[in-house]
Amino acid sequence: MKLTITTPLEVIVSDVRILSLRAEDASGSFMILPHHADFMTVLGISVVSWRDSKNKLHYCAMSKGILIMTGGHNLSIASREAVMGHDLVDLKEHILKQFSATEALESKTRLSQERLQAETIQYIQDYLHQEDHFAPST
Repeated sequence: MKLTITTPLEVIVSDVRILSLRAEDASGSFMILPHHADFMTVLGISVVSWRDSKNKLHYCAMSKGILIMTGGHNLSIASREAVMGHDLVDLKEHILKQFSATEALESKTRLSQERLQAETIQYIQDYLHQEDHFAPST
């Protein structure tokens, strides 16, 4: 199989030959081997691991992403952010915590923006409703 991992800013892994890949989506952990059926899933914040053609294990921390398997041998992952690492413990402890903290901050910011938008719409509606009362009748 060939593996490619990309982010909006860079290609992390480009057409590397691999023997297997382990990843995690909302349903749990899974493994992909050569000749797997076409497959697409959304990855959460997690660490993806794979064995290269020399049976060496590699790790990449993902800040969410989409995994696509096509033709039984082309495996692609597109992620917002990805960090390669040699130490699984370090990736899990530091990078995944950083990704989770960033996601929590983004969620809080989205909530604040939605609340501000709702308040603005309510203000405009109140203003327009007041104008209706002061408009001259014909």
